[in-house]
Amino acid sequence: MLKPGQVQKEDYEYIRKGSCSLFMFTEPLAGWRHVQASERRTKSDWALQIQELLEVDYPEAKRIRLVMDNLNTHTISSLYETFAPEQALARNG
Repeated sequence: MLKPGQVQKEDYEYIRKGSCSLFMFTEPLAGWRHVQASERRTKSDWALQIQELLEVDYPEAKRIRLVMDNLNTHTISSLYETFAPEQALARNG
């Protein structure tokens, strides 16, 4: 029983109903962003997002600078595991 002046507290049970992975690319000064939801976050999923960034969003760019977190899929090896060596090297440029 609460005494006067005490705050009532409630607890709840968290029920996980699944999860997803979000890939987000942004160019803040241009007001541009791209977000893709995925059921998983494999090296291949990341490499395909990089491919889309390079070929669809910025096909004319000579260089793109990525600032990434340290997720284990965000590596150059992801490109080599997903694409043929010459394609991976071209994307790594």
